Amino acid sequence: MPPIVAASNLAVAFPRGGDAWVKVVDGVSLDVGEGEAMGVVGESGCGKTISALALLRLVPEPARIVGGSVSLGGEDVLAASEERLGRLRGGFAGFVFQEPTRAFNPVRRIAAQVAEAARLHLGVGADRAVALAEKLLTEVGLDNPARVARGYPHELSGGQRQRVLLACALAADPRLLIADEPTSALDTVSQRHLVELLDSLRRQRKLTLVFISHDLPLVARLAERVTVLYAGETVEVADRDSLFAAPAHPYTRALVAAQRSDRTEDGRFATVDGAVPRAGGWPAGCRFAPRCPLAFDRCRHARPALTPLGERRRVRCFLASEAEEPRG
Repeated sequence: MPPIVAASNLAVAFPRGGDAWVKVVDGVSLDVGEGEAMGVVGESGCGKTISALALLRLVPEPARIVGGSVSLGGEDVLAASEERLGRLRGGFAGFVFQEPTRAFNPVRRIAAQVAEAARLHLGVGADRAVALAEKLLTEVGLDNPARVARGYPHELSGGQRQRVLLACALAADPRLLIADEPTSALDTVSQRHLVELLDSLRRQRKLTLVFISHDLPLVARLAERVTVLYAGETVEVADRDSLFAAPAHPYTRALVAAQRSDRTEDGRFATVDGAVPRAGGWPAGCRFAPRCPLAFDRCRHARPALTPLGERRRVRCFLASEAEEPRG
């Protein structure tokens, strides 16, 4: 069965002045099977959010998708008409944005906003909208859903707004749910509860889930496979257990060591030295080479290709494969 999400060598750029463009994503590949939970991880600035938005051609103006391919359910997203995109957004795929406050209309009641996708995609009338909103608010674990449905976004806590946003994303009964850093503004207990809720909803609704986060322990709780992004490209894809037990890319290895609180020989906690290079300022060759303790001369001049390493695993590293990108 073909993947429900298939992105290959995705590239997104912003104008820099005149005719110049700067790429903020270049080399992201992602495939997700029907019913699967895929985690997408990486530090801030690695391209997680812009890649997720590109899956539905939602990159913010004046950005453009300038390379690669994206398909959802076998449909070419980049070639789709605006009408068809409207059907994909909300109908086929629900999107939970990172900042729920900015996703809501502050002067509309919660019930109207939760039911909006159902009205657009399922033809639900105004008479059924409030009942549907209350049902969805109950499903995402909100107490007193009738009161929440009558209220406004500013009357809710951050955790409540995030659950309401999840209800909005589920309103049209999508096959795919994309959650972009949904736990970033929550406390530790609320994070755990939301991850448990996402896992429960995925199983009950038979959803395919793309869960984007910089928090590896949360990803380990929820995802079945993991895609690791660094400096605007995919550097490793593996099933969860393999990735956490034996990460193949040096960047993945450093992330896993840091989240485990591993200690170095001098007793310090493990960290990933250095910082993610700014978009468009990527070094020649392997983009992780300046931070990599295992880098050698070729790493600094040639860009490794994302290549298979065993079953359902891919790695972009010369320690795993000799293959390099032909365009550098």
